[in-house]
Amino acid sequence: MIRLDRDNVPLLFLIGALIPTTIFLVIQAVNDPALFLETLIKALGLGAVYALIALGFVLIFKATQTVNFAQGALAAAGALFVSFLVADEHIPFTTVPNPLINIGPEWLGWGLSVLVALIFAALLGLIIERITIRPMVGEPLFSVAVITLGLEIVLRVFNNDTVKTEFRALEIPWGNGGTTVGGAFINYSVIAALITAVVAFVGVFFFYRSKTGIAMRAVAFDQEAAMAQGINVGRVFAIAWAAGAVLAAIGGIFATQPPVKQTGAVEPETANIAFRALPAVILGGLDSATGALLGGLIVGLAEIFAGQYAAGESDWLGAGYPVIVPYIVMIIGLLVRPYGLFGTPEIRRV
Repeated sequence: MIRLDRDNVPLLFLIGALIPTTIFLVIQAVNDPALFLETLIKALGLGAVYALIALGFVLIFKATQTVNFAQGALAAAGALFVSFLVADEHIPFTTVPNPLINIGPEWLGWGLSVLVALIFAALLGLIIERITIRPMVGEPLFSVAVITLGLEIVLRVFNNDTVKTEFRALEIPWGNGGTTVGGAFINYSVIAALITAVVAFVGVFFFYRSKTGIAMRAVAFDQEAAMAQGINVGRVFAIAWAAGAVLAAIGGIFATQPPVKQTGAVEPETANIAFRALPAVILGGLDSATGALLGGLIVGLAEIFAGQYAAGESDWLGAGYPVIVPYIVMIIGLLVRPYGLFGTPEIRRV
């Protein structure tokens, strides 16, 4: 039995909001099953993109105890590496032609080029970690967070100068195409995002059970104790930043496609995908991979369903109201669980 005291007000508010929302969605599903299915798949696809970005946040936070504010800029940079390889057809930062682009069918050359772009993203993460993060081991976490904020500005300027007034195409093989299932149109990019998210989270699940993953969890718990046990904290930092940069790059690629964007190209707003995914990170818990997955899905569902079924109220809600829905969900979630759905209560926030 729930006691009616002040501490339970947020929980009661959440329950009170969920019941009518669930009833409304059930009615919509019965009235127009095809539209409901299309909206659901689109929402899951957006949630998968947010979850990938959120997982990058979590990996870096677990290793360094700091929120990486440069995650959005890393996402845009990773997508730019793809554009260099497939649109310009040369290796990033060089004039060397990309030999992979003409291998086999179009999708194979593109896929291999994406793998090379992810390697460049990992190298960028390693360089950033080695130059700016590792020297800060043992220093105040606030200082490290400010450094990542500075990195965000530096990388964003580089990205924007590269994009300039002309967006950088990624030459995605499937474009904005899709298939129809049960009367619902589903973009191929949504399917690709869902599959990629499943692979990423399964990979992280097994990684956490490896020797290196256990070392990362030890570092997250207590850096000094981990060093005393012979764990190479710098190596853990490097792995976390490389993996975080790769996940950011993958998120940046999907941020150019439906349901996020329709352009299929890198643009100045591409870096904003990290800030759009931030509510998923906070809602799920900064130190939880499970929270990143569920937080991403919850936020994606809330944003897309609100955009679809409240579109008729845009006169007073405003045209951009779907973008603020994730932050409202985050605020409500934090009122109920201040450390996130799966976050550790003792974790320090920066």
